[in-house]
Amino acid sequence: MEHTLFVVAKLVTTVLALVIAAQAYRAYRRHGTELLLYVGLGFGLVGLGGLLEGVLFELLRVSIFQAGLAAALVTALGMLSILYALYAPSP
Repeated sequence: MEHTLFVVAKLVTTVLALVIAAQAYRAYRRHGTELLLYVGLGFGLVGLGGLLEGVLFELLRVSIFQAGLAAALVTALGMLSILYALYAPSP
């Protein structure tokens, strides 16, 4: 039961991150503000990181350490993209 709850929580988090990424991309297309593209990319990578861990561990049978490390690296790249968008000078 705990495993199922964990998988559901990861899926919900992934879906939310990807919805935010899609909305940021739509805002980028509407307003042409490049920084919104970095926000969308960042949330997309955060969502991908959560999904990647589950796919690597559950489907490809990679060790939990390796799956977690890969997910953490992808998530960190997403966070760096969001930080860039927050701190970059406005055009």
